[in-house]
Amino acid sequence: MTTKEHPIVAQVEKFPGMPGAAVKLLTLVDDPDVSIAQIESILRQDPGLTANLLRLANSAYFGIPSKVGSVRQAVILLGLKRMVQMVIATCTSAIMDRTVPGYDLPAGELWRHSLAVSVAAEGLVRALKLDGGEEVFTAALLHDVGKIILGQFVHNDYVKIALALDQGLPFETAESIVLGTNHAEVGAQVLSKWSLPEGIVHAVRWHHEPEQAQRIDPIMDVVHVANMLCLMIGIGVGREGLNYRPSPVVTKRLGITTSHLEKVASQTLQWANELSQALAA
Repeated sequence: MTTKEHPIVAQVEKFPGMPGAAVKLLTLVDDPDVSIAQIESILRQDPGLTANLLRLANSAYFGIPSKVGSVRQAVILLGLKRMVQMVIATCTSAIMDRTVPGYDLPAGELWRHSLAVSVAAEGLVRALKLDGGEEVFTAALLHDVGKIILGQFVHNDYVKIALALDQGLPFETAESIVLGTNHAEVGAQVLSKWSLPEGIVHAVRWHHEPEQAQRIDPIMDVVHVANMLCLMIGIGVGREGLNYRPSPVVTKRLGITTSHLEKVASQTLQWANELSQALAA
């Protein structure tokens, strides 16, 4: 590890952790024997989180016709995995809603892009009839969390990064050359620290370079395509620019057609706005 990496590692260590209730819920999400009573017991420790969840469950985004008045009802109507996604979204919105120096992202733009990628990823999973839809939302939502840590480092070293970009290199390659790491790598380190499932960490780590990952994974591939799609339609572009396209290897692997991309792209902005309003209400 180079000396240049040390301050970045220190920032990863200092990065805020997930609230205890969210971490406990995550450990239960794949337990077939989990009871609603266990979930209620965990959420009782965090009344603010419970209130946010019930507000979300009653938002237009979910379109539940009857009033949701309890955690038990929310779990029954939304399902545990969907509820945990919303817990993570609620917990991370404050962290990701800020200005990100270095990437030229004003306050709110990284969060807007993250929400757009998460709903685009879900749209692709539905369109392609894939499994793993529960994890893809969270992986897509958190794919750029590393930018929050790297932003100041990119800002400080932007002249060197710009020289690498002038040679036609992708932004994340320029980051790696100058900083010794990139935002995907740093994001994966943060999510490992948060004890998120390995599939989510893997998707975040390789979302820009899915062809270089040691194993093929549909979640990783979908997050990659959803991210490229949102950058292509101009959501959360910043300094990375519009010169991105999904990997042809990945689109072939998933069986994605132009009509899939067009359909998801046409609905992404509306979905993202509805989810954003639900989270901000």
